[in-house]
Amino acid sequence: MNATRHKNMISVLMFPWLAHGHISPFLELSKKLTKRNFHIYFCSTPINLSSIKQKLSQKYSLSIQLVEIHLPSLPELPPHFHTTNGLPPHLMPTLKKAFDTASSYFENILKTLNPDLIIYDFLQHWVPSIAFSLNIPAVEFICTAATMACFCTHLHKKPGIEFPFPAIYYRDYELRNFSKLLEPNSSSTKDTDRVLKCFELSNKIVLIKSFREIEGIYIDYLADLTGKKIVPVGPLIQEEHDHELHDNEKEEIFEWLDKNDKFSVVFVSFGSEYFLSKEELSEIAYGLELSNVNFIWVIRFHKGAKIDIKGALPKGFFEKIEEGRGLVLEKWAPQARILGHCNIGGFVSHCGWSSVMERIYFGVPIIAMPMHLDQPLNSRLVEEVGVGVEVKRDSDNGQIDREDVAKVIRELVVQESGECVRRKVKEMKDMLRNKGDREMDGVVDGLLQLYT
Repeated sequence: MNATRHKNMISVLMFPWLAHGHISPFLELSKKLTKRNFHIYFCSTPINLSSIKQKLSQKYSLSIQLVEIHLPSLPELPPHFHTTNGLPPHLMPTLKKAFDTASSYFENILKTLNPDLIIYDFLQHWVPSIAFSLNIPAVEFICTAATMACFCTHLHKKPGIEFPFPAIYYRDYELRNFSKLLEPNSSSTKDTDRVLKCFELSNKIVLIKSFREIEGIYIDYLADLTGKKIVPVGPLIQEEHDHELHDNEKEEIFEWLDKNDKFSVVFVSFGSEYFLSKEELSEIAYGLELSNVNFIWVIRFHKGAKIDIKGALPKGFFEKIEEGRGLVLEKWAPQARILGHCNIGGFVSHCGWSSVMERIYFGVPIIAMPMHLDQPLNSRLVEEVGVGVEVKRDSDNGQIDREDVAKVIRELVVQESGECVRRKVKEMKDMLRNKGDREMDGVVDGLLQLYT
């Protein structure tokens, strides 16, 4: 572990949760801070750092140092499972427990590197406590929406009082799933308690991945609820010139895209940590077929799953799309490059927060199909802001219906009724592009005040 400190630079140790949707914004924030005279130590497990190395261009080789933290290798949790990417869902509590047991190793890292500041994530409530004992300021960086953060904080601080923003809510079937988050995990600590403790211990400010134009009222309400200054950092989209081709990035994807008309193709992906059931796969497949809109669909299964992708989809589906209707890709696709292509006209998304930010940045209307966690609230926000439309589900059990999938896709990509959404998302895109990195001025000022 190299503890070399660059002269006249403030050193920051970045410590995200072990999920791609958290690691990616922490990495993008790191890149932006290096342009403001900060030196970054980026700490995660070896399996996560191996993928980060592929995303760091040579220009960051001196300003961002990767630091390994090792979790215990349990029989059911070998090192390749020290990440949420592809993790079988039943192992999530085990990963959290293993993560907590690494706290003493993290303390040794801090003593060795002695950074000026620590920026940590929403689950590691032990980080600010260790930092305080070493007299190092620690600030939380929230990678989810301010909408979700203030909704949960409101539930905790004002139980029984209705959330003051009626556009943001859980449906009954979603609330049943959300309630499971309030139950203790295998380490006997409620996730909600961990999250609230992280917030409480953050030094004076809390950073959040958002911008005021989309979440201003929720940022302000979160500040009122917590007494913390909430500092938005912007959408943190990977810089376009940083996109590097992977070995498995096939140019035929873009050759196929080029053959389509402008704004005529939908991109379909549900992130790296949610795995569709056979029923969901089937209804989405039929919905794409019924929409008569061309598509690129990325399908993932958890690591170790021996599933034949053709067998997982309805019989005859691949034969029907072979004549140019669509592409089905397994595991991975160059998402940012695809979304930036001029022929993409819509995105069928689970509404993970990073996905929402990316879609707005690229000006792509969102066909929202939230699955769990914060995604339903993100979906409601997408509709409230006017940059997408949600596919409605069965009100009792939340099942997807192919007819509704097809209906929303056609509305946003083809029909005149979707013009208001297409116009709104373009306005948002133009606004974000024109703003540049103005939010970073506030971030740097807040961090410097803690350091000085």
